[in-house]
Amino acid sequence: MKNKLQSPLTFPCGVTMKNKFMLAPMTNTQSNEDGTLSEDELHWLTMRAKGQFGLVMTCAAHVQKIGQGFPGQLGIFSDLHIEGHKRLVAEIKSHGSLAVVQLHHAGMRTPYEMIGEAPVCPSDNEKSGARALSSEEVKQLKNDFVAAALRAQRCGYDGVEVHGAHGYVLTQFLSSEFNHRTDEYGGNLENRSRLLFEIVQEIREQCGKEFLLGVRLSPERFGMDLNEVKQVCKGFIEEDIIDFLDISLWDVFKIPEEEKYQNKSLLAHFTELDYKNVLLTVAGKIRNGDEVKKAMESGIDFVSIGRSAILHHDFPEKVMNNIDFEPVKTPVSPDYLKKEGLGKDFIQYMRNWKGFVIED
Repeated sequence: MKNKLQSPLTFPCGVTMKNKFMLAPMTNTQSNEDGTLSEDELHWLTMRAKGQFGLVMTCAAHVQKIGQGFPGQLGIFSDLHIEGHKRLVAEIKSHGSLAVVQLHHAGMRTPYEMIGEAPVCPSDNEKSGARALSSEEVKQLKNDFVAAALRAQRCGYDGVEVHGAHGYVLTQFLSSEFNHRTDEYGGNLENRSRLLFEIVQEIREQCGKEFLLGVRLSPERFGMDLNEVKQVCKGFIEEDIIDFLDISLWDVFKIPEEEKYQNKSLLAHFTELDYKNVLLTVAGKIRNGDEVKKAMESGIDFVSIGRSAILHHDFPEKVMNNIDFEPVKTPVSPDYLKKEGLGKDFIQYMRNWKGFVIED
């Protein structure tokens, strides 16, 4: 297993990752108000590259100003952001890691007070106060995802991941609960997934076949249906234009929430698919060496690490040296997190995770 974790992995586009560890894209609220890169965010991500993550992914970076999902979010919607991204890419790559930016739009999950106007959604949503996107605005949204990918390529990123998970705008389009459109972007699954597929197809066309391209999906919560998400995965596999699927499971070892899907684990629902040329990674409570081993033995191609990457910037190094590695027990002190490369805003954000940070 040690050799398997340490061995390189080549994606269909030809880009090679030096090992089987990816840093999961994580909200950290520590960039500048205008979306430009902060020194704290640069430091946090660079430390993970130093710690031997083969692929370092940024937090969700929004492709439109009105798609901002949280304070201190890294942006990629303007050329104003290019200088910071170029610095970040150079630092990540200097440690032999792949640099990937996650493209994101929060949709109805954008707080009104953050953008000073109603957030947007596929359809009017009373609970969030979001308004429906017009047909022209849907086309603009697609164009802005593609423009952000081209901007990322100009900055030197190895690739991008399109965020279609966690209840953000592309999930909202996928969801029959939130998408009540009557045009070509609403109705059956083919129509509800149309925007996601069009964005991905156009990124591949515009950025070329040697650009790393992934899609993140989540099969539960936010109106998602497990079987529909599997159908979307199959669609991407058949199209053969993406390099990897990143499935966020919240807990890779759990049983699905819906009774009709409880005949197998959530992970098994996805590892049973024939991925052909597309590579698979999963995220969700892969916290120690033994869980890394179990996840890899399930048939995935590489692991995506979140929580333990916060606790140990060098989690890959530690696991590759000792498959029985156990992370430090939580709660941990703010000083401990500071030493692990988290800025004050990120440490404050981590107080939202129950039992993670020692109370002052």
